[in-house]
Amino acid sequence: MANGSTVAERPRRNKSITIGGVEVKPGERKTIDVEGGKFYTHTPLTLPIQVLCGRQAGPVLFISAAIHGDEINGVEIIRRLLKVPALKRLKGTLLAVPIVNLHGFINQSRYLPDRRDLNRSFPGSQKGSLAGRLARLFMTEIVHQSTHGIDLHTGAINRYNLPQIRANLDDPETLELAKAFGTPVILNSALRDGSLREAADQKNIPILLYEAGEALRFDELSIRGGVEGIVRVMRALGMLPKSRRVALPDPVMARSSAWVRAPQSGIFRAFVQEGARVTRDQTLLGVVSDPFGESEEEIWSPFSGIIIGVLKLPLVNEGDAVYHIAQFYRTDIAADRVESYQESLESDDYPYAEPLMNDA
Repeated sequence: MANGSTVAERPRRNKSITIGGVEVKPGERKTIDVEGGKFYTHTPLTLPIQVLCGRQAGPVLFISAAIHGDEINGVEIIRRLLKVPALKRLKGTLLAVPIVNLHGFINQSRYLPDRRDLNRSFPGSQKGSLAGRLARLFMTEIVHQSTHGIDLHTGAINRYNLPQIRANLDDPETLELAKAFGTPVILNSALRDGSLREAADQKNIPILLYEAGEALRFDELSIRGGVEGIVRVMRALGMLPKSRRVALPDPVMARSSAWVRAPQSGIFRAFVQEGARVTRDQTLLGVVSDPFGESEEEIWSPFSGIIIGVLKLPLVNEGDAVYHIAQFYRTDIAADRVESYQESLESDDYPYAEPLMNDA
């Protein structure tokens, strides 16, 4: 302008989005069941999706859970996320998919009926296996319309994972989002063939994988951390207003991790838990013995780091993975981050808590 003043840009209006043939317009919120075939009972197999289309333009973020059907923490995370009041001021579009693998979820199984792992079947095929067809449906309806993604997982049955983000930390945008999520540990994780992360990466869509808790169990801290982390990422993307809450310390980044395995078959007694700081050749992790205690072998930490995964089942065979350790040079800093994180989720002013059973 001639007088040197400027006019603030008006917020851009968001665009409609179409999922499963259903249009969702700016300001609308709809639950859509995208049909992906039928069960052998002739009942439809659907992919349930809730779409929140903000009035103003912004990123399109998908949140998915239960790609492995027995990993149910993420289902509860998404349920609580969809109740967050700040979503009324959403910019951009949120695609919430709480149950991707409906077959596995119904049967409390990690896999599909043909024992295929859905997270090794991407980007899928229109004429392939059931897993391939479901993967293709998810890619077509969700991933191809998104700019960013967060995939929610847990440890396997009887394996507990400390809340952590796994991602391609060599990508600057992905690294910033991983830091924003706020878990105490972020792990640089290679892309696996057939995984959702690999398929999204090929489309240049930054994606975070949140690991926390164990299969077929709700873990309150893991759920709280998931809701909090997603909201933090949405704030970082400009999809939600900034928060006045005190920021968490920066997470520590691990470039490598490894499993420690049982030296013999027997009964496993764990001496340290998830989040513990361990030192190479100085920390006794546990003991494996026979039922009489006549044959007993100690397990010492082979390197320094933080325990990010623990076997919860005390019955092991030789070679079973019992501890997952993320390796750090400054284990003291990593341990402090874990403690600060847990304290923040347990604090009285945590905003996304729900009443616990038996509370008076």
